[in-house]
Amino acid sequence: MNIIIDNLVKRFGEKTAVNIEHLAIGQGELVGLVGNNGAGKTTLFRLVLDLLKADQGSVRLDEWFVDKSEGWKSSVAAFIDAGFLIDFLTPEEYFSFLARIFGLPNDKLEQKMHLFARFMGNEILNQKKYIRNFSAGNRQKIGIVGALMVDTPIVILDEPFNFLDPTSQLLIRDILATHSRQTGATVWVSSHNLNHIADLCDRVVVLKDGEVFEDMDNAQHNVEGKLNHYFSL
Repeated sequence: MNIIIDNLVKRFGEKTAVNIEHLAIGQGELVGLVGNNGAGKTTLFRLVLDLLKADQGSVRLDEWFVDKSEGWKSSVAAFIDAGFLIDFLTPEEYFSFLARIFGLPNDKLEQKMHLFARFMGNEILNQKKYIRNFSAGNRQKIGIVGALMVDTPIVILDEPFNFLDPTSQLLIRDILATHSRQTGATVWVSSHNLNHIADLCDRVVVLKDGEVFEDMDNAQHNVEGKLNHYFSL
């Protein structure tokens, strides 16, 4: 599934948070989105997910304009922040809810839980407590697993490395690479961690003041130096 953005503008008062003339992400691409605080990364993701109304322009997922249709919603899984979680459920209840919404059979759900077992460790399942009572890191893990387990054509993750310990960061980096390769999903990930983005993504989009400052091919995973130079200026 393709993501096509045209003449997209979002303002908050006098501040223009997003101003993108054109950006297209093709089926199966694994794309990183980087930028300093306030660059517009989360706002852009919220526009793509129709969580914010644009002042101008459009976001299209294949033939669907996100603000004019509902047909695309079963094809997109995302985790932006803890607000995406249903925090009065246990993790097991939350995963079962998502499985029902996306039509994932129980046997497939069990397979997915096994697949993510190492990433979740022994701290999430079978704890008999609500999501709201978990640490920020474990809530982050629950949100990421929820987005990945349903195998949608598009996955969007905002700062997935936040709150995670180093081992979990490396695990999720490998999980995302494997997920992209095995499912053919379009995966779009934002992060402040330039090392992880450079190692993981085949393409890196740099936002500056809401605009696409640079769109870099990273098929050879060789852009980290260029990114470090840009952000050190």
